[in-house]
Amino acid sequence: MLTEELQQIPHVQAIAAMPGALQEASVQHGEVTLIIDPSQIVAVCRLLHEAHGAERLSGLTGLDWYPMEPRFEVVYLIHSIRNRYRLKLKCRLAGENPEIDSVYGVWRAADWYEREVFDLFGATFRNHPNLKRILMPDDWQGHPLRKDFPVHGHKYSYRAE
Repeated sequence: MLTEELQQIPHVQAIAAMPGALQEASVQHGEVTLIIDPSQIVAVCRLLHEAHGAERLSGLTGLDWYPMEPRFEVVYLIHSIRNRYRLKLKCRLAGENPEIDSVYGVWRAADWYEREVFDLFGATFRNHPNLKRILMPDDWQGHPLRKDFPVHGHKYSYRAE
């Protein structure tokens, strides 16, 4: 499953050794991307943080591949300053109401990133300590970065505020 190049990377080997965690792996332009089973994301992140020096979650975002299924992806950008590597993890989520476990317990930096993905894409992060809208008004209907969101948005009156 792993190319010879990927087999030489210790943190990739460790993830590949976790039963059912690694679904796909690739290297493009020197960037390693791993597709992780969503049910294993916290365990994989904890392994990277505790055993492989990934001290930094430098980004977390979402993608909507509508009308394809699984429709959503959550993308984690991992960085180890000490061990000098960057890694992209992706989890594919199906359905209209995607859910995945929060990695807030591994990296506190996930707090606002996960709230942003929740707000703009509608992905729920289980066990997040404060999962509420961060960019849109609390009473906003829908998720504006979804592909099926109206191009011109919903009519909204700011005069009442």
